[in-house]
Formats: sequence, structure tokens, C-alpha cells
Amino acid sequence: MSPRVYGALVGGALMALGFIVLSAQQAPGSFSALQASSGRAAYEQNCAACHLSDLKGSVGPALMGTSFLNAWGDRTSNELLALIRATMPPGADGSLSDQEYLEIIAYILQVNAHPPGTRPLRVDSPVRIGAATSPSQGPAGVGSSTLVDGRNVAADDPARMLFSGESMPTTADAVVTRAISGLTPVTDALLRRPPPEDWLSWRRTLDGHGYSPLNQITRANVNRLRLAWVWAVTDGANQGAPLVHDGIVYLVNGGNVVQALDGKTGDLMWEFRRRPTTGRASTTSQIRNMAIYKDRLFLATPDASLVALDARNGKLVWEIQKIDPRKGYSHSAGPIIAGGVVVSGIGGCSRFGKDGCFVTGHDPDTGRELWRTSTIALPGDPNDASWGKVPFGLRSGGGTWIAGSYDADLNLFYIGTSQAKPWVPASRGMTVFDAALYTNSTLALNPQSGKMVWYFQHVPGEALDLDSVFERVLIDVGDQKLLFAIGKDAILWKIDRRTGRFLAAKETMFQNIFDSVDPVTGRVRYRADIAEAKIDEWISSCPGFYGGHNWPATAYSTETNALIIPLHQSCFEMKGRKVDLVDGGGGIGGDVRFFEMPGSDGNLGKLSAFDVRTMEQLWTHEQRAMFNAAALTTGGGLVFVGDADRFVKALDTKTGKVLWQMRLGSAVYGFPITYGAGGKQYLAIPTGTGLLRPATRLLSPEIYSPTGGNALYVFELPDG
Repeated sequence: MSPRVYGALVGGALMALGFIVLSAQQAPGSFSALQASSGRAAYEQNCAACHLSDLKGSVGPALMGTSFLNAWGDRTSNELLALIRATMPPGADGSLSDQEYLEIIAYILQVNAHPPGTRPLRVDSPVRIGAATSPSQGPAGVGSSTLVDGRNVAADDPARMLFSGESMPTTADAVVTRAISGLTPVTDALLRRPPPEDWLSWRRTLDGHGYSPLNQITRANVNRLRLAWVWAVTDGANQGAPLVHDGIVYLVNGGNVVQALDGKTGDLMWEFRRRPTTGRASTTSQIRNMAIYKDRLFLATPDASLVALDARNGKLVWEIQKIDPRKGYSHSAGPIIAGGVVVSGIGGCSRFGKDGCFVTGHDPDTGRELWRTSTIALPGDPNDASWGKVPFGLRSGGGTWIAGSYDADLNLFYIGTSQAKPWVPASRGMTVFDAALYTNSTLALNPQSGKMVWYFQHVPGEALDLDSVFERVLIDVGDQKLLFAIGKDAILWKIDRRTGRFLAAKETMFQNIFDSVDPVTGRVRYRADIAEAKIDEWISSCPGFYGGHNWPATAYSTETNALIIPLHQSCFEMKGRKVDLVDGGGGIGGDVRFFEMPGSDGNLGKLSAFDVRTMEQLWTHEQRAMFNAAALTTGGGLVFVGDADRFVKALDTKTGKVLWQMRLGSAVYGFPITYGAGGKQYLAIPTGTGLLRPATRLLSPEIYSPTGGNALYVFELPDG
């Protein structure tokens, strides 16, 4: 039950982020059928988002299969209990009762061929973990029947759908308190140049600037900010980017909940809930953004569906399934509108034997798929050979778990892709000289046809889970049309967005991964021991896979012509391992451990400004707590950002000096925004939990981050 970024030290010993393995012999009757049945329901709610309903793993490692029958054979159920209680569910560790954790363990044992008995699994009677026979190919009995409460349920029985990984009918509930009248339709022109009061895309504008021209809140008065209202958000990971149009705040919650709020008062206008018919919905999945176009909101759901809602009342307009989520596919990033098309990628691409990852374009009126472009070089593609001898069925990765950007003048949509899977080249039968296109790249697509106009691969053959999937910021400097991207390796790339030609690269912090970056071509050269790493060999790198930069997005200051970038100063060690090709777990491909970056003086958080013309650093602010929120710049000369220690801060965009800070109820997460309503400027700050929380617990354990506290805090200046 561990997503890709999870690692923990328990009792001073490393609990590796490799596979949780269930092996050895187990006496029959160590859990009851009813306990395992309850465990299945708890697993679906809290674990399946990362590990999938068939337990074969995606973002998190697989919890069944022959390749996982090595490490835990002589260990006990209580040792497994200690691990998952300390780290799971993601962002809400320890939030379940011991009874629920034991039920989940009982279910895992059952999937791994342990027969149930009459006695429940208990803390005071721990048992060895292991499979009595060969594990099943999925949850017990899935295929023709399913074990539910000790009885076999036929394939067509509705109870089977409750406990299996199959797609279930969904209900879509819209609770309307007040329908929104007179909503201005959002046109392509409005998306291109939104009113100052609006926030119409995940970074406000389609160029990804994260900048608002509003200037009522300034350097001189920011210290007078006060709380206007606060809104509680559903439990689970909270990394959303609110939208604002005509004074209405549209908010995405975990568990497929969307709400419309009055931007002045925080009053609910309407609420939409999309959930399985059983009433269960995963609270561990985060959706980072929505899109708005015409009179509709567009939501990409964790189960690989795309949903259109009426922005006036929250009622469902249409819903389509992009691909079967039972194969591991999912969304964490939502769509954007590019040239009148709803464009979005897909994630969960770490398992073998699938259809590969892709980007799709959909008709906003009907949901009809217009095109599908693979992010993995397919057989017959000119770059097919970049995968070496790896056949298509074993090519994985290339997910797009962050939304893209759009240039209306060039009519090009830009999106970043993640690395090939498993992480370590030796684990996937490759070397760092096998580029594995189109992973770890910037792709430029025509939004009407999906045709790939150009691509630029930042790190061919990526080896350390340092993907370059994050925001693409589009900036014009004179007659130059530039694209800026930064990945987990913390290298800032400057690209000609007309052609994809490399222009410059800048190391924004200490790194020891690459011996060099060619100043003419941008080609990187790995450190020798990384390039030559074999299975079971430990290698270290700075930064580590929590990322020198991660999803907390960059913002652009028009006043200083600077990109202001949240950064993380941490390192890690990784050991590649052999991957089982039969069970189909593309997975992670390595064990890891973490440490502070040398020379950081214990400062994990870093916020730095870089001139877009020269790429030189203008200022930097360092602190102990990691930054868990995107940067937000404003016409008032301010940059807002939030951290793991529950502080939201305002800094001067010219100097980096902290001008104001306030401590909130939980860590600041997601994407802060500012908007206007009723003639007043508001500042909206999301808080809660997310997938960077383990980094805080691991590297700065003295900083306490609550497991709850999901909310939207909205600030204003006093009247007068």
C-alpha cells in the first residue's frame, strides 16, 4: 500500500520502497473469511488507487505474485502491520484502526492463497506471512467467481462487482443549493486573456505562468491580510487547483467531489459527487486540476474516466471511459482546453502488457474521442529502435501526471512525460544509451489532430525516477518564443517552442547525477557508476526521487522577468532489482533510502528566482520545511507559497524577503490562487495532505504534519 514516492524509516531501519513480498508457509485458519471480506472493502477504499484492485500494483508496488515471494517469508503479520500503520494510507497514515489494518492484511493473505479459517487475525497472535500454494492471478476467485463472506459468488452476481476490480456502475449526485444564473460562457478568447478577477486554468492562463495581475494586495499592505472564510474539503490527498469564474470558486476534492462556492462568502452553490454504487470511493487519489469551457467543467477521474458537468448546477452532462482502469490506468492531472479541444493525458503506466500511455483529445460537447497519441514509441514508429531490444509489451512508463500548456498563436499543446519503467535501466533490460522515446520528454502536439509536431527528450534512458513531467511555462522574450521546463533533477531547460530546439540549461541546485550537460545540444552524460549500474548495486544521487523540483509548480513574475521555483534539497540511494516479466509488474524497479543534501545546512526547502533571459539566479530563500505548494505571483509584487510546517508566506518578488506569513491548520498543499469578487481581491490557499508528506516525516521528523486538515483558506484585506 505504498505509492511511488513513499519510503519510511521505522525503528531506525530502512523500510525500502521496493515490493511488499508475501512468502513462506502459513498455517490454515489464521484469519476468517468475514475478516478477509471486510479487508477487501477496506482495501478498495484505501489502497486500490495505488495498488489496483487486482493487487498487481501501479503507482504503488504489487501485493501479490511470484516475484514478491522472497522478502517477507519469515516475518510476521505484526511486522507488516507496523509498516502499513506507519505509512498508509498515503497522506493519512495511522488513520485506520488496528482492526481495519488487520482486515486488509487478512485480505492480502487470502489473495496470496492462504485458506481462511474460523479465527480472525489478531495483534496478540501474529502469524508468519507466506503463501501455502501458488498465489492466485488476482483477488481470490476473480475470474468465474469471487469469495464473499465465505461463499462463492457467480460472475454475474452484483456482490461480485462490489468486491472485484471490475468497473461498477456509478451514480452521479448533484446537490444544488443555488443554481448560478447569468454565467458568462468561457470562450477561447476568454481562456487566452482572462479577466484579472478570474482564474480559468490550473495556472490561470494557458501559458502556465501562475501569475495574476491583481494588485490590491501589495508589498505595503500584505501584512494586514485576515481570514475571510474557510471551507472544509473531503479527506485524503489534497493537491487541487481551484478555478474561479464570475466570482464563483470551483473546487475539486478527493473522491470525485466537485463544489461551487460563492467567492465572497464561501457559501455552497452546488456539489457534485461521483461514486460507485456501493457508496465507496477512494480518498487516497488526488486530482490536481479541472478545466472550464463554455458553460461546462471537465474532470478527469482516478478511474480513467472523463466527465463534463454543467458549471451552473453541477449536473452531469456526459461521461466517457478513456480506458479500462483494471489495467492500472488512472488520472491525477486533469485536462486543459487547447484550441477548442479537451486535451488530457493518462497515468498508471507502470505495468507490462498494456496499451502504453497516451494523450487524448475530446470533443467538449459530446465527449467523443477525436485522437489518441501514444507517449511510447510503437512498432513502426521511426523511434521504435530507441527502446533497444525491449518488445512493445514490456515497454512501460511515459505517463503524463501533470497538465500541459497551450500556445494559441502557434496552435501547439505542450506536455511533459514521465520516465520509462522500471526506474533502473538494468531492471528493464536497457542501458542509459537506450533513449526509450517518448519518455522524459516535452511533446508538442497539434490539439485538433494529436499529431506530434516535435519532441525534446530531456534525459534519455532516465535511471533514477527523476522524471521531467512537470509544468511547461511559455514566455515571450522579444521575438523569442520560449518554453521552460524543470524536472526532478532540478535542471531548468530553455527550449524554442516553435521547433523544440535546445537553447540553454541551468543547474538550479547541487547535482551529482550528470558529469556534464552539453551547452550546444543539451545532451546529458550520466556519472559513470550510474550509467553502469547493475542489479542489486547501490548508487546515490543528489537530488533524490522526491525531486529537486516536484509538482509544486513554478510561477513567472512579469515585473522581474523571473521564474520563481519551489525546490527540495534532498538526496537518495537506490538499488535496482530484477523484475518479474510474467506477473507484469512494470513497477518501480528499485529499493531506496534518503538523506539531506550536502551543503544544505539542513534546509530542505528552497525557493529561487531565475532571470528568463540570462538563466542566472536573482535570489534564493532557504528554510528547514519543504515547500509543498505551487508558487503564485501577483501584480502586487508578491510571490505566495506554502510549506510542510503549515505556513503560507508572501515574499517580495524582487528580493525574496519574507513580508508576511501565517500558520494554518495543516500543511499548505496544492495550488494557491488569487481572484476578485465584488471589487475585492482574495487569496485562496489549499491545505491538507499529499504524496510529499512522507518526505517531511522521513527527512524532518521534528516537523509535525497532521493527517487531516483538508481545507481552503481564503484571505482578504480589511475594508477601507
